[in-house]
Amino acid sequence: MRIQVEHEGDSLTLESDLPISISEVLERMSIPASTVLAVHDDVIVPHTSIIKSDINLELIVVSSGG
Repeated sequence: MRIQVEHEGDSLTLESDLPISISEVLERMSIPASTVLAVHDDVIVPHTSIIKSDINLELIVVSSGG
């Protein structure tokens, strides 16, 4: 399956033969999970969600400060 990720203006692709969690996708792409929200079809999805088919995800950078 193909996972297409839009992150900070870049389009990244990951291929996986087995179901994979969003957090594992982020790990493989070296994107710290705590810095982004995953969005699919305008809905925020948990990083624990399992991807079982081709998907397009958008990553929204979460800002923090003090």
